[in-house]
Amino acid sequence: MKKSNDCVHDFFRLFLLALISSCAPGVVLLRAQQPLPVIVHWDKVTAVSKTTPTLQVVVNPPLRPGQPLSAASYKALKELGADYVRYVPWLPYPRLAVAELEPPTAQKTSWDFTFIDPMMKDFQASTEGHPVIVNFSTIPAWLFKTDKPVTYPGDPNQVDWHYTQGEELRDPSGKELGDYYARLVSWYVNGGFTDELGVRHTSGYHEKLAWWEVLNEVDFEHSTTPEQYTERYDAIVSAIHRVSPETKFVGLALAAPGRDERYFEYFLNPANHKPGIPLDMISYHFYASPAPGETLDDWQYTFFDQETGFLNTVRYIEAIRKRLSPSTKTDLDELGVILPTDNTPGDNVPPPAAYWNLAGALYADLFINLSRLRIDVAGESRLVGYPTQFPSVSMMDWTTNQPNARFWVLKLIKDTFHPGDKLAETALNSGDVSAQAFVTPAGRKLLLANKRNREIAVSLPNADEATALAVDAETADGPARKVPLAGGAIKLEPFAVAVVSW
Repeated sequence: MKKSNDCVHDFFRLFLLALISSCAPGVVLLRAQQPLPVIVHWDKVTAVSKTTPTLQVVVNPPLRPGQPLSAASYKALKELGADYVRYVPWLPYPRLAVAELEPPTAQKTSWDFTFIDPMMKDFQASTEGHPVIVNFSTIPAWLFKTDKPVTYPGDPNQVDWHYTQGEELRDPSGKELGDYYARLVSWYVNGGFTDELGVRHTSGYHEKLAWWEVLNEVDFEHSTTPEQYTERYDAIVSAIHRVSPETKFVGLALAAPGRDERYFEYFLNPANHKPGIPLDMISYHFYASPAPGETLDDWQYTFFDQETGFLNTVRYIEAIRKRLSPSTKTDLDELGVILPTDNTPGDNVPPPAAYWNLAGALYADLFINLSRLRIDVAGESRLVGYPTQFPSVSMMDWTTNQPNARFWVLKLIKDTFHPGDKLAETALNSGDVSAQAFVTPAGRKLLLANKRNREIAVSLPNADEATALAVDAETADGPARKVPLAGGAIKLEPFAVAVVSW
């Protein structure tokens, strides 16, 4: 028989176990967490992926030739080897984005590629052999009616957020607008162009432009209605087609796609376009945007909650596209996070290191969901940001000139998954980890993304036959590392993204 004090100890031990078992979720941390089981039915295909993972490159001074960050960034871009990289010279730097800054007169024109060409050359060299999407999104301000001439800095490195002004084109037919873009494209495709005065400008370039994106919502504050944008799209596309018949086009580039569905209803209806105008692809964007005062522990929920709302918007837009123009492709060419500190006096203070892994996990989760929805292109935004220019969106560390975790997550996904991969039925009963199995030409793969700021273990089928790579806190600004699979499971560090291969 047990002594009486042993009985007392047994009673309290059983009482404590019962208490722990019935406690609030936060108290259950006293118990060792059991691995989350993932179940994959490899023979049940739920979809065939169409999704190409890629990124956008936004023109800014650190990407100019001779800058250390430029050399490192384009080296990383070349080694990535992605298709459909989006190249965007845009409004904050008029001399880097607009090739004709002054209206033509009877005596001269102002065509000047001095600052534009070197950056375009570096981009083309780093993406050689891959189809890219070019978007000179900023319309020359003089093409619009304004109360007075629009000025701009003489220094190409100086920011000017107020260059885009006016609402009505001075030529309402759109011909003048189309002619500007036709000459711009001819400079790169046809060795040069003839200007408004009949003078030939020779470039020597004979490049192929696979894709051209027409304007960008951030830049076309002039275009306030779907009808107005569609008219300008038609004018630009018609003019470019005459000088580059093989080029395909991307339309809309909406920053807030859920704000006004009329853009999609109107633009995707072929009856609203001139005869012969192609509707090759549409584009729109998503940035998670936490509220001021939120911390990393809030962001781990905010980012993914906002993603859920965006994915509902994607499904709604896809229903419109399939109804009106089913052959049109979809490019979500700006995906990322913009922190509320960006472009403020305090944005030179970097976010916590774990932020970059969290933002990478968000992209991985987006890739999983967009693959399920069979979206054509998933473009992470953007290669280079820095204080005053959306630092939280950068995929390069502007202090070390090294790719950060967001870049390495993209590379891990791009190197592993491709259009044509089969999505296998995957079940993981947790809102904390995303999981999707793919059957690829290189074998069976499982993409995992830990959405939480804590280590989570996931048990794997046939783990003794598998290997794994992960981007996590240990990799820092380095590529994915091999991680061990012990006890039939993988341990995912906070905000880790992993690929398991069989």
